[in-house]
Amino acid sequence: MLRLKGLVKQYKTGDQALKGIDLDVPDGQVMALIGPSGAGKSTLIRCVNRLVEPTNGSVRLNDQELTTLRQGDLRTARRRMGMIFQEYALVERLTVMENVLSGRLGYTGFWRSYFRKFPQADIDEAFRLLERVGLDNMVDKRADELSGGQRQRVGICRALVQDPEVLLVDEPTASLDPKTSRQIMRLICELCEERKLSAIINIHDVLLAQMFAQRIVGLQLGEIVYDGPPGGLTPDVLTQIYGEEDWESTIEQVEEEDDEELIDGGHKATSDDRQTAELSRDRTAGMT
Repeated sequence: MLRLKGLVKQYKTGDQALKGIDLDVPDGQVMALIGPSGAGKSTLIRCVNRLVEPTNGSVRLNDQELTTLRQGDLRTARRRMGMIFQEYALVERLTVMENVLSGRLGYTGFWRSYFRKFPQADIDEAFRLLERVGLDNMVDKRADELSGGQRQRVGICRALVQDPEVLLVDEPTASLDPKTSRQIMRLICELCEERKLSAIINIHDVLLAQMFAQRIVGLQLGEIVYDGPPGGLTPDVLTQIYGEEDWESTIEQVEEEDDEELIDGGHKATSDDRQTAELSRDRTAGMT
């Protein structure tokens, strides 16, 4: 379990990005973090792995307190936290395989990594992951030859090859078209389920958050203003998080999209299909 207690981030200007966040993320849970720009979403994720240093509070991953670790121990602890970035953070001139294997640098000695002499077990796992995300035929392509969706899949593989306990995902669909965005969100959720991983996904798209996450946490000015199931995002709650808007139409769109996502085979929804979709959505809404 990832546990945040009284997490505060205050900058030298006096501005508080996070104001005493208390948050538990159980193993295996996919949680979407939503809120307007400046709400503190990216700061929260980066405080977990200390890419941003918290001002106060506790960040505990299972049995380990992360906020007090010195640099050497922190590097070791970061192996347990896979990070997926908005802008992919790939090395453009390296191949797909080399970018994925860079996720094993924390486990490999300097000289072996310098000469790219990774253990065969690491290479085999990288191949398995690339096959799982549909990129097994692109292992020797340079990263700068890939589409946005392909780059994000490489980033997912790089995070997973670390064998992490939690995924920290920062705006994974911000640079992608709607279809690819769905594919990436679906893939992340499927991989988390397969590997029993917990995940915090910082995402602006409320529709995608409701469609794929088990739990939604809404931030507003560094504070949690909603924590519950996707079905609990009523117009009043969305107004509290984002401000006034025609949220009824957004919720109707989510319901229509959910029906399509829950139907296999790509055929048009029948009344039975829609009833199945509604039952599945009700079960999802009851999860915490």
